[in-house]
Amino acid sequence: MVQTVSTPAVIVDLDIAERNIRSMAEEARKAGIRHRPHIKSHKSVYFARKQLEAGSTGITCAKLGEAEVMAEAGIDDILIAFPIIGEDKQERLFQLVQKVKVTTVADSVEGATAVSEVGERLGRRIPLYIEVDGGIGRCGRQPGEDTLQFARRIQSLPGIEITGLLSYAGQIYGEESREEIRSTARQEAATLKNTADLLREAGIDVPVVSGGSSLSSKFAGELEGVTEIRAGNYIFHDVGQLSMGMITVDDCALRVITTVVSVPAPGRAIIDAGSKTLTTDTMPFSKGFGYIVEHPDIEIFKLNEEHGFLSYDPASVSLHIGQHLTIIPNHACVLPNLCDEIVGFRGGVPVEKIRIDARGKNS
Repeated sequence: MVQTVSTPAVIVDLDIAERNIRSMAEEARKAGIRHRPHIKSHKSVYFARKQLEAGSTGITCAKLGEAEVMAEAGIDDILIAFPIIGEDKQERLFQLVQKVKVTTVADSVEGATAVSEVGERLGRRIPLYIEVDGGIGRCGRQPGEDTLQFARRIQSLPGIEITGLLSYAGQIYGEESREEIRSTARQEAATLKNTADLLREAGIDVPVVSGGSSLSSKFAGELEGVTEIRAGNYIFHDVGQLSMGMITVDDCALRVITTVVSVPAPGRAIIDAGSKTLTTDTMPFSKGFGYIVEHPDIEIFKLNEEHGFLSYDPASVSLHIGQHLTIIPNHACVLPNLCDEIVGFRGGVPVEKIRIDARGKNS
């Protein structure tokens, strides 16, 4: 298989990725929840279309740049899950919403006002979700009364329509067991539901309750009150979920093929994949910078830009120069943004090159 690609190469097993897409779509359907996948994991029109074909109701983008690329490709229902701040962003949003349906988020009066001004220019209201802090302490109003008071402050803005609540409980990736993950997923859902109920009792309708990461979405049937999930990483999976026991190696679609280029000492080797190919993200439940499929006991203990440093027991592992290794990355979402294209495989055979259309579209 690897003889046909020049290393280091980021590849995707298309059969696994498509199975992951179908599986999540089916879980959402069974739970009666809409799925609006986050495309920042792949940043590719190719995979976004695969997700829509499987039944997704639209897509989620991290930034305007991603949304602009997807809109140009004909994808016409987009949630931008990031505050619109700055006159440049307002102008780009103005251009975008004339082409496709766009929903935005806000957790500040400034952010909501910026969107409203765009809506006023257009002469219509732009759908807006209020972001609620899911526990990670990133963006978002505090659940409950703080969100209600914020909703009251912005509901009279003439260019927006509050259509939902949104949260991201990123702390779920630090849980240590399946039951803890399930509990955090339920808690996120309960927090959103209780806040949505509070707004509804006050006469503020929020038809959409949007939550769910790739981990919590595995318990879609238990997310009471949630109407929309936004799983992203699920399409590829990575060491993050592998080390938690939530998936197996056979569920990991995105991999890096690398070559051993030096064996400077017993138990040490250098590969041609460094920080410009892999990610420097570390995981709480595993060592190093990736999982080597052929030799799981080898640790990628250090990365330079072009070099990966391996450590292993020479009594049980023997590596030679020119040998190919397969790495499952710690965090799959980082890798496509480092590539112009990735190679799609089926049955161990490369079948097509997949363009990463929104690579670098981070603003």
